[in-house]
Amino acid sequence: MYTLYGTRGSGSAAIEAALEWAAEPFDRVDAASWIPGEGTEALKRINPMAQIPTLLLPDGSILTESAAILIHLGLALPRSGLLPEDASARAQAIRGLVFIAANCYSAISVIDFPERWHLDADDGSIANVCIQRGARHRLHLHWDAFAAQTPAGASGFLLGRPEPGALDLLAAVVSRWSGARQHLQHTHAELHALLLRVDTHPRLAAVFERHWPTQPS
Repeated sequence: MYTLYGTRGSGSAAIEAALEWAAEPFDRVDAASWIPGEGTEALKRINPMAQIPTLLLPDGSILTESAAILIHLGLALPRSGLLPEDASARAQAIRGLVFIAANCYSAISVIDFPERWHLDADDGSIANVCIQRGARHRLHLHWDAFAAQTPAGASGFLLGRPEPGALDLLAAVVSRWSGARQHLQHTHAELHALLLRVDTHPRLAAVFERHWPTQPS
């Protein structure tokens, strides 16, 4: 059985959604570097950096990094449909997963923890505010680039697929942070509508509701 370490409203939601989609049983451990407790101490024993999501695989090995976890699950569970069967479409899905992780997901840590990128700045300083504004601007530009490169379609899901896959799940989670959804609503309405379809898909709605019970999409 898989064991997923993460917490509500975090990137672990994408992995939880993927496991639910694949109908794979898993244990969930509430843990994060900013949440003291038994779960986080257990996480540190297998991942000293206490990064989430962290996934304990059935063979006892540890996997981190959201894109890597989703790619692994898609390859290990081919019948799940998390990754396309067609090699060309699968390549584009993997590209999209890595794009979100490298460009969109990474910008969130700068926005949330600007002091890590300007060691001489105090909390609330002008330097921190400027770093946050710049990172948020870049984040929204990255989402615009993703939308331009990744077909959304009027009624289906990313890459023209009839059902959501790993790429849709990661996009639906990461786009919830730092105003990306609101930005996309104005700049790329089709992608915004697609993300709402992922949120409310009958096989996924319970996961998103658990993670974001009151947050507007």
